[in-house]
Amino acid sequence: MTVEEALQVLKDHGYKYTGKREALIRILARENRYLTAKEALDQMLGDYPDLSFDTIYRNLALFHELGIVQMTEIDGERRYRMRCPIAVHHHHLICLSCGATQEIHACPLNAMWGEPDDFVIVDHKFEVYGYCRSCAESASVR
Repeated sequence: MTVEEALQVLKDHGYKYTGKREALIRILARENRYLTAKEALDQMLGDYPDLSFDTIYRNLALFHELGIVQMTEIDGERRYRMRCPIAVHHHHLICLSCGATQEIHACPLNAMWGEPDDFVIVDHKFEVYGYCRSCAESASVR
């Protein structure tokens, strides 16, 4: 999702434009990885010194509700990134160190079950956590 598309989603749902919301969306788009609310706040404090953690967290929750961002939880902490631009069904590998993601183009659910009897699946989430090559090499993980 682009910054402009995200701002349009807010407008279409009756939420007013604010510079803080746009700045948060721009950070998420630029970083292109999962961020904590604290990481986003730290990047915004230079321009908005009175900005609170609660404001960031409420806006991230709103963005998630509206489908602007995706959310995952790592070590009990929520992390957010812009909604993936790939429209077809897929899943992600997520780096525990830097938050970078990589697409998995096959669906493991299909290999496990296919279509189960007497149950209609409407959504599911499959994420694999580990370390990207760069983080694994710098931390000697293997």
